[in-house]
Amino acid sequence: MGVDLRQVVAGILTLTMFVMLGQMIKRDHFDSLQDKLPGDGEDAHFESVNAIENDGLVKLSKRSKGPWMEDIQELKPCWSRTDLDEIEQSRGYVTFSLTNGPEYHVSQIADAVVVARYLTATLVLPDIRGSKPGDVRNFEDIYDVDKFMKSLDGIVKVAKELPNEISIRDLAAVKVPNRVTEDHIVESVEPVFKSKGNIRLATYFPSVNMRKTAQKSSVDSVACLGMFGTFELQSEVLEVVDSMIERLRTLSRKSNGKFIAVDLRVEILENKNCHGSGSARAKSCYNAQEIALFLRKVGFDTDTTIYLTQSRWDNSLGVLRDIFPKTYTKESVMPDEKKGKFLESEDSEFEKVIDFHICSQSDVFVPAISGLFYANVAGKRIASGKPQILVPADIPATSAPITNYLSPYVAKRNHLAYSCFC
Repeated sequence: MGVDLRQVVAGILTLTMFVMLGQMIKRDHFDSLQDKLPGDGEDAHFESVNAIENDGLVKLSKRSKGPWMEDIQELKPCWSRTDLDEIEQSRGYVTFSLTNGPEYHVSQIADAVVVARYLTATLVLPDIRGSKPGDVRNFEDIYDVDKFMKSLDGIVKVAKELPNEISIRDLAAVKVPNRVTEDHIVESVEPVFKSKGNIRLATYFPSVNMRKTAQKSSVDSVACLGMFGTFELQSEVLEVVDSMIERLRTLSRKSNGKFIAVDLRVEILENKNCHGSGSARAKSCYNAQEIALFLRKVGFDTDTTIYLTQSRWDNSLGVLRDIFPKTYTKESVMPDEKKGKFLESEDSEFEKVIDFHICSQSDVFVPAISGLFYANVAGKRIASGKPQILVPADIPATSAPITNYLSPYVAKRNHLAYSCFC
């Protein structure tokens, strides 16, 4: 039986039309998503965005199995240091506490440094307060005091504690919004400081938005220094983080030591505020099954090592481990001799700090939960040349390009960190 050439040509044309139609539908799916970043409200949503390869920002690695992306050159600080005259550093004290975990600490210290600098006041080393009443730690329990004080030398005078003659009860309480502006300090902080002489500062968060703004301010350089140039873990905590990362890399031999960190905490997923917005394509969080399917569809092999910020294993995570057997929580990769202090105690402050730094140093970071943790981990990764941040999405097809899901903080270069680093 002969083959009609016209039928063959017609069949090829028909197949081509279906392929083109599928691409049009797929493009319409991604382009129609809401242009909304986490931080526009309490129930913030992720934003999907098509990333374009340019200037070496997004390059897939050819050296390892899977859709791994390469690091870029570490960025350099582009803020300027303008030292203050030492004589001016004697106009009272600004005290404050670090609360709610490292993603908040970053912003709290930046605001405190900005306020103290503007007032030419002495900044008192903060304590660290947990979620439970009476749960207070010293700054040096988690962070490097010498690094902190040295980084602010000539910018803000730092005292380890208040002088004995000043009572904490006599301090005037002042609240400032995150990313406090000079105008706000002039209107709401400076009058109280001049009247009382010493203040206790508290930062509140009207949103978790960390996008950079077009408007320049005289306090920008000080805010950049406070946010990105002051914090370093104290040696024992740093040792634990490094040992856990080394363990994860050892478990990742088939991917040349590369691993994924996923911010996925069951207690938050179970919260009633963690849900879709009515649109299947705009969500504030993703569960274990959704994360597993997302990672497979963008091309990660089942041998990929995954670190979860969930502290201890929960049965709801089983579906993720079914697809990615090398899925671990802290209890699996933390050295046994360190668990008594850093894991098995009731205090979770150490656990939050460990998660923050592992997510900042992993080869790929996937925020299953929208919020400030995602935003400030993104800032730290951008600064250190690790822009591989994938925002999850429900993918209807069986596969999708990984670059379609690069965080808009990176793809659009609209994170505050891009104002601080060049």
